[in-house]
Amino acid sequence: MAEYTFVTEKTCPICEKSTRVVKTKSRLVAEKRDEDFCVHYKDFNPYYYRIWFCEHCGYAADEKTFLGYMPEKSKERLRNFLAKRNLAMEFTEVRGVPEAVASYQLAIHYLELVNAPASKLAGRYLEWAWIYRSSGEKEKEMEKLKKAADLYNYSIMTERYPIGDMSDTMALYLVGAIYYRMGDLEKCTQYLSRIIGDQSVRSTDPKLYDRTRYLWQDVRALQGVEEPDEKQKKKK
Repeated sequence: MAEYTFVTEKTCPICEKSTRVVKTKSRLVAEKRDEDFCVHYKDFNPYYYRIWFCEHCGYAADEKTFLGYMPEKSKERLRNFLAKRNLAMEFTEVRGVPEAVASYQLAIHYLELVNAPASKLAGRYLEWAWIYRSSGEKEKEMEKLKKAADLYNYSIMTERYPIGDMSDTMALYLVGAIYYRMGDLEKCTQYLSRIIGDQSVRSTDPKLYDRTRYLWQDVRALQGVEEPDEKQKKKK
């Protein structure tokens, strides 16, 4: 496993003690990318290690949240919560599905405790679905995908984009892609059509527009609907 990961020490933002965390190395070989941006890598799954644990107090978060700014009020709320519970976990350098699932359960719970934005929660639920995808647990994957779709949809209606690297168009695409993975083609087309119908996206984000168009074509094919250009080809 040392080929893909290494152990380093970071300061926990909650208990302020130095804790060991596992980071993944950058030299991973990607084999394919799913419609919802889940990347499948050769011989290794970095999503198992996306959440960092504090081995002392039990705080868990993705790297950006762990190292980033957190309001003092949020820190205090988490400290009070953790002070009443023994959630410290034994440090393990190698993780499997159970450890990965436990990490996401905790990370999401802490995000909910501090009233984190829906977009942030959606991202964690989506990654949690990818964990179940890797283990072939279809029903659990669908459950987490539905949660992610609902949260992204709520986020689009209530949050101001862009959020980090994500535009509102990207969030729309993600909801459509998630519904595609869930097999709900009708809802998928509802979201993708909002992007297809916005001609400005062609110039502002041509890669996303093309990705949307390709997925749209796949959906229409599954629905038995021919695109206009395909009909013209057949006439010729």
